[in-house]
Amino acid sequence: MSSSPIEPAQRRLPFFPAAVPASTLGDSHRRWFKRALPRSLWGRSLLIIVLPMVLLELMATWFFYDRVWDTVVRRLSTGVAGDIGFTLNSLNTADNASERDYLLARAGDVTELVYAFRAGEKLPAGLQHTTGGSTEEQLAQAMLERVGRPFEIDGDFDPRDLLVSVEMPNGVMQIAVPRKRLSTPTASLFILWMIGSSLVLLTIASAFMRNQVRSLQRLAVAADQLGKGRDVPNFKPEGATEVRQAARAFIKMRDRLQRQITQRTEMLAGVSHDLRTPLTRMTLALELMPDDSSVAELKSDVAAMQRMVQGYLDFARGEGEEPERDIDIVLMINELISSQRGGPPILAALPEHYVLPMRPDATRRCIGNLVSNARRYGKHVWITGVAVRDGFDVTVDDDGPGIPPAQRDSVFRPFYRLDAARNPNTGGLGLGLTIARDLARGQGGDVTLEDSPQGGLRVRLHLPS
Repeated sequence: MSSSPIEPAQRRLPFFPAAVPASTLGDSHRRWFKRALPRSLWGRSLLIIVLPMVLLELMATWFFYDRVWDTVVRRLSTGVAGDIGFTLNSLNTADNASERDYLLARAGDVTELVYAFRAGEKLPAGLQHTTGGSTEEQLAQAMLERVGRPFEIDGDFDPRDLLVSVEMPNGVMQIAVPRKRLSTPTASLFILWMIGSSLVLLTIASAFMRNQVRSLQRLAVAADQLGKGRDVPNFKPEGATEVRQAARAFIKMRDRLQRQITQRTEMLAGVSHDLRTPLTRMTLALELMPDDSSVAELKSDVAAMQRMVQGYLDFARGEGEEPERDIDIVLMINELISSQRGGPPILAALPEHYVLPMRPDATRRCIGNLVSNARRYGKHVWITGVAVRDGFDVTVDDDGPGIPPAQRDSVFRPFYRLDAARNPNTGGLGLGLTIARDLARGQGGDVTLEDSPQGGLRVRLHLPS
């Protein structure tokens, strides 16, 4: 062998404020780790599956590297150090350089270590054994135990080899140690197997979990549609047993609600319609009687009863089965404003267009009732339309006397009137706001009362998208 050294190898409307994203609402009181958790059932279910799997893999990896890997590397390093020590001790039997080279060549063929002797050289005094990683440290420990001579390990010698320099009595022996003798591919295969199998299992679990969550999402959408007064005819139970049980309970609830609404509507319409016939006969009889004070009082009472019956019919019509379709709410409001004749002026601030799914007749009657009330009690009326996060808000302001906050819940009760002086000419029945809220809630919206910046009452109608 030569004595030369070894060589290395995100529809916004103009001028109308955008709504606050739903994800930022209600988070101020939540702790940071709760805000970091997924909110959907699918995400949380996956977290329940993934978190134990990750913890298990971390524990397995720690155990493997701390116990198995450390033991394997230590034993491999001990074997390499033993081969080096045996070879160096065998050199004591060599009488000349030729025998030494022959022994080194034979040792290299058997152990896969490459030896090169540099005669007359010495290792620097006080040199550290190694500055490398754990593999080099294990080899250094084994060299101390098996060789017992001054040595140095160069981990930067070659990507595939380590260079071990051992000081001999008459020179320095350099040994190129292949890294594959100090490590095993089991570690890489183990990590790849864990990651690959985890990804496969996660994909399968994700597909199954998404399929289970989809049935819950359909149930939630159906419940939301029913709450907005929309029909859900094609909904059917599916998914897990518990989800099917909840879906069947939902279907029974939907049928009961529809029966109750139908019965109430038919009863109110039937009673009100039946009362109109005797009232008509009473009106004709009173017209044939001579005029006096008692007849005038009876006519007034009959007229009041007719208005009451008409109010019943209007209230019953609010529960009708009008089909829902997409309507431009702005166009509807503009048509309603243009149809008003006489009375206080109406000022409107509306976007150009905004289309919503709604029952057009019911919505028109609802807004018409709110505008009529505002014009009855105020000298001016203001109508504003604003797009919000989950639909469209219509506010109707007036500069009338308003309604005290303590009575704002009461005015939505049927036939509730604040006082007789509020409506002396029309003789209202107290059904205007009741019908308006009933029509709005029948479509998933609502009607609320607030203080108006104009000094009177503000009525806010919310229509869901």
